[in-house]
Amino acid sequence: MLAQARIAAIVPVSDVEAAIRFYGDTLGLRLKERRSDLPENQEAEFEAADGTLLVYESVGAGQSRHTVAGFRVDNIEEAVATLRERGVAFEEYDLPDMKTENGIATIGDVRAAWCRDPDGNILAVESVG
Repeated sequence: MLAQARIAAIVPVSDVEAAIRFYGDTLGLRLKERRSDLPENQEAEFEAADGTLLVYESVGAGQSRHTVAGFRVDNIEEAVATLRERGVAFEEYDLPDMKTENGIATIGDVRAAWCRDPDGNILAVESVG
């Protein structure tokens, strides 16, 4: 039933305006809609290829210890370099089963890098193959 549905990432943030700057200006997502009909629950929706990313104001912003959204790219080195030029810092990991080199880890046929939004939400950039 859901196999034909578009998947949307939904990310809690503390400040929608700061999120619009980060996700729109820094990451380069297209702002599709800004909703402020409920002042205590403002939202912004972004488009990226065939998916969407919705940010909404929440007291739970940045509390997740896992990846909340991922972006599949063709060339991870180019994507990471471009985002670094825009001020994005990538996480470095040195774990027994995963080590990053210049911010990028290789896990089987997946190469991935992780960064954080202004609230500390973890985002992944990855390429396959």
